[in-house]
Amino acid sequence: MSTVSLLTDDDLYLFNEGTHGRMYEKLGAHPETDNATAGTRFGVWAPNAERVHVMGDFNGWSKDANPLFPRGVSGIWEGTLPGVQAGMRYKYYIESRHGNYRVDKTDPYAFHNEVAPQTASIVCNLDYAWRDEHWMRHRGQYQGLDKPISIYEVHLGSWMRRDDGDYLGYREAAERLVEYVVRMNFTHVEFLPLMEHPFYGSWGYQTTGYFAPTSRYGAPTELMHLIDRLHQRGVGVILDWVPSHFTTDEHGLGYFDGTYLYEHSDTRQRVHPDWNSFVFNHGRNEVRSFLLSSALFWFDKYHIDGLRVDAVASMLYLDYSRKEGQWVPNRYGGRENLDAIDFLRQLNETVYENYPDTLTVAEESTSWPMVSRPIYIGGLGFGYKWDMGWMHDTLQYMAHDPLFRKYHHNEVTFRMMYAFAENFVLPLSHDEVVHGKGSLLAKMPGDDWRKFANLRLLLGYMFTQPGKKLLFMGGEFGQWREWNHDEALDWNLLEYDSHRSLQRWVEDLNRTYREQPTLHLHDCREEGFQWVDCNDSEDSVLTFLRFGTGEHRPMVVACNFTPQPRPNYKVGVPYDGLWREILNSDAPLYGGSGWGNMGGVEASPVPAHGRDASLNLTLPPLGIVVLQADEPVEEIGP
Repeated sequence: MSTVSLLTDDDLYLFNEGTHGRMYEKLGAHPETDNATAGTRFGVWAPNAERVHVMGDFNGWSKDANPLFPRGVSGIWEGTLPGVQAGMRYKYYIESRHGNYRVDKTDPYAFHNEVAPQTASIVCNLDYAWRDEHWMRHRGQYQGLDKPISIYEVHLGSWMRRDDGDYLGYREAAERLVEYVVRMNFTHVEFLPLMEHPFYGSWGYQTTGYFAPTSRYGAPTELMHLIDRLHQRGVGVILDWVPSHFTTDEHGLGYFDGTYLYEHSDTRQRVHPDWNSFVFNHGRNEVRSFLLSSALFWFDKYHIDGLRVDAVASMLYLDYSRKEGQWVPNRYGGRENLDAIDFLRQLNETVYENYPDTLTVAEESTSWPMVSRPIYIGGLGFGYKWDMGWMHDTLQYMAHDPLFRKYHHNEVTFRMMYAFAENFVLPLSHDEVVHGKGSLLAKMPGDDWRKFANLRLLLGYMFTQPGKKLLFMGGEFGQWREWNHDEALDWNLLEYDSHRSLQRWVEDLNRTYREQPTLHLHDCREEGFQWVDCNDSEDSVLTFLRFGTGEHRPMVVACNFTPQPRPNYKVGVPYDGLWREILNSDAPLYGGSGWGNMGGVEASPVPAHGRDASLNLTLPPLGIVVLQADEPVEEIGP
């Protein structure tokens, strides 16, 4: 065993300081190819170990044949094993100096692991010839606050499967998924966690491999190929990432060197009650370096375009899901998790400093202020935040029988009271179609026709509201049953007109959202939205205007949340002239009954809703219509 080191004194200082963002270049397994005695350099952080050995295919899995050596007082053990090459399996055998603790551990910094339920790490290099130069040079032009962002959320193992029921691999998905997303006009794909995880039923949220894509779907370079193909077709890639908690499996990070190293030592902070998983100790500097390095790793090596950070609310509050006496207050006596708050700010600062043309998205379910506002004014620094309130309120409203929706009108209007307090993503996510909640289509009230009409209305309302969009797979064609991670989506439903028509509606919503700056330019600014009438609860109708800039033609949107058609419905608009109907969810093309406005309506100079002109519209049953002014205007109306 050689002690040739990759680590400099600066590396050790920054790692122990909690600011090293690329520790994956120094720890883990790094095969050498540039000398005659080529082998692999190993490094692992285990400050409370008495001895650390590498065992694997190369030494008959001997627990004492190949020791590593401590690097000063840094807590890092390192060494080089000649003859160890890429593709060989290995683990660390750790003997703790605390008690009689002996354990085999997967490498926390491994780039590749065995297919679960096997748990060994695999020596791996990440050489790949990328062909996405154009996307990488220009992606900032596609991801700004004023750009259309419509995200297709995917669990890769159950989006589609092979004929034999096995998983679709990364390389196969590079053919099927890419073509589908492009045809449906989504701008981004967001993958539920692809990091290695032992329990498939966790959907990836119980992570062990923070630097290793799951081997269930193939090798690391095959995931690179999938991302590369998406980029070549102009589709961005967001990865779900979990820096809040991690699995308790013995081979993972928990109790790594016979002490609570990555997790808290205090029992009131160590285990997350919702998921029975270990909570990261964000106050420990080396843990920060580990997580920062994981975040940058996926940008550096996999060319991803964004991270969706899971369970942010659970990080912000010390008493999250805990009863009185089961949590530890901060040094000021409060419930705010100061260490986690500092880490989240550090994370966003680090990502945007290195990759200003990417995005970070927080899944944050409370009213914590300024989640997506800059750090220098007291924010957390995320690019976007999921609007969980909109998701909850809107789905609750849509579940009501239309006869009674007038009594719940505020559920569908309240969102605009806070719509521009954050940079929001409107999510119809995986969390809403599991655990007995039913699919989006199944949530809708009424017979089959009304269910489809309601769902078209819901999706149309989402796409015309300010905010970026996210739709979980299956919702776009009306999956009847709720999502099951063990089965593919029911693609056979597309044999039926109703499902094909719904799919076409989503395709056209995406196209219109992308092509019309009026619908996306001010997604995160109040200049782009005005209510026409948000108070017609008796008819359960909402009308509003969307604006771009002076050169972009404004749009008027009318939503009828009842099955009663409403002819001659007066809607105030800024000026007279022709308004063309560009979207109608009740068109026969989408499975509707054909109520509409014959392609357009001439506004008359009759004041309504405080505006100088008005339209007499036909509002289709359980439908949404979008009309656009025929000519650009120089000024926005009152």
